[in-house]
Amino acid sequence: MADNWRSRLITGGINRSPNRAMLRAVGFGDDDFQKPIVGVANGHSNMNPCNAGIQPLVDRAMAALRDAGAMPQVFGVPTVTDGIGMGTEGMKYSLVSREVIADAIETSTNGQMMDGVLVVGACDKNMPGGMMAIARMNVPAIYVYGGTIKPGKWKGQDLTIVSAFEAVGAFTAGKMSQEDYDGIERNACPTVGACGGMYTANTMSSSFEALGMSLLGSSQMASPDPEKADSAEASARVLVEAVRKGLKPRDIITRKSIENAVSLIMATGGSTNAVLHFLAIASAAEVDWSIDDFERVRKVTPVLCDLKPSGRFVATDFHRAGGVPVVLKMLLDHGLLHGDCMTITGRTIGEELRAMNPVRRDDQEVIRAWDNPMYKQGHLAILKGNLATEGCVAKITGLKNPAITGPARVYDSENETMEAIVAGKVKAGDVVVIRYEGPKGGPGMQEMLAPTSALIGQGLGESVGLITDGRFSGATWGMVVGHVAPEAFVGGNIALVKDGDSITIDAHKLLIQVNISDEELAKRRAEWKQPEPRYKRGLMGKFIKLVSTASKGAVTDQF
Repeated sequence: MADNWRSRLITGGINRSPNRAMLRAVGFGDDDFQKPIVGVANGHSNMNPCNAGIQPLVDRAMAALRDAGAMPQVFGVPTVTDGIGMGTEGMKYSLVSREVIADAIETSTNGQMMDGVLVVGACDKNMPGGMMAIARMNVPAIYVYGGTIKPGKWKGQDLTIVSAFEAVGAFTAGKMSQEDYDGIERNACPTVGACGGMYTANTMSSSFEALGMSLLGSSQMASPDPEKADSAEASARVLVEAVRKGLKPRDIITRKSIENAVSLIMATGGSTNAVLHFLAIASAAEVDWSIDDFERVRKVTPVLCDLKPSGRFVATDFHRAGGVPVVLKMLLDHGLLHGDCMTITGRTIGEELRAMNPVRRDDQEVIRAWDNPMYKQGHLAILKGNLATEGCVAKITGLKNPAITGPARVYDSENETMEAIVAGKVKAGDVVVIRYEGPKGGPGMQEMLAPTSALIGQGLGESVGLITDGRFSGATWGMVVGHVAPEAFVGGNIALVKDGDSITIDAHKLLIQVNISDEELAKRRAEWKQPEPRYKRGLMGKFIKLVSTASKGAVTDQF
């Protein structure tokens, strides 16, 4: 076993007595020094509904770790919430928090030389941040998702947090009454748990099942339901066995298992953010995986699930229909899942699925039959062209025609864009450009849920294109293209676009371009000057200095 507290305490040495004395103060007895020490990275917080239900899961996991013969040590992990920070300066800390979470888990786990770690999180950046730390440290680990929220109800309709954002656009456009506006806001979030569609949190949690780092069937459970705590207990027991066997994350996180995760993301209609996050996870695990690999998987993977934001159903519906295991088994049966990939249980994912034998039922409409998919190919397309020479991500589900050519409406921040949309300055046929919101320029690559939701609320979701070097919420749908790289702040061509320029977005051709000559682009480049960074000190200042391009995951440890 690698150097850790247990091996040092057993072998003795100059630090043996002080080490033991301090551990006795937190509950260790004579027999406990022979047991594996397992960290519990606790994302509980009452700052947001996503994480407010985590503590009971941690309590169950801690008890199960002790019962299985380990000594658990809990430590806190920070979180911020996109849904609360959206449209404010605080939103810029969202992606940054992914790096902070990874660093915090690495610091506590390696700083105390723990034998294993169980990570519990729920909000969007909790999952990739936790998995990046797990992959980076390569200490036996398992991920426990805090669970999804249950849907709200208003006048017979299921609600999610996106309902509230879209209500803003509908209300300002005069298409919604005050009664409905207030009713949606008051009823959108009825329980604890993460946002309830196949948005970023549920996308990442479900993909961790496919990756092999979470228990099958655990990712779409509702946070308040007893089975979620049962799953946390079962996860703890599995982890102790992994510690004893020496089964490590990099035995599980491989190129093939990442491909399994991406296939699941495509089949379920998952978030654009998954592209950014799996680039980062692959980087942390030192696995060869590029932005072009997403396009390779997309072309062969059908969208099988009718899930929000572009579909009808929510995560709890998906869970009742059989959830991730059913979809994984369908992918396995049709040659789109590597069944020989190891999982945290010590068995392959093929063995796990054969033992579980999940079967798609005909009495539900959430998971479509293989020969009747929502779409024959995946929904997250990688576009390239003179506006994104390194690539960008387009979400193309829910659209009648994923192609548009129109005049650019250029804004240098999300707030400017939102003001223009609310004022009615954006019209059908326009292509909205939101720039200087990339990893360095934002900084933090904030999500554009407010503008996209406002466009949808105004009935412009199908007829207006929107491109940005920032990100989109997993809840976003429409003619949207994000993660444009290189970003405006470093002189990417998106910085050179002028109001009225013709822009083409064509998902059929995987093309994104501004329709001007190379000579004109070169002339504009010669006149362009990099703006001053928006932060020069503190966490955000460090992030600007360190963060990579979005096409490499916007990570901070590639030197």
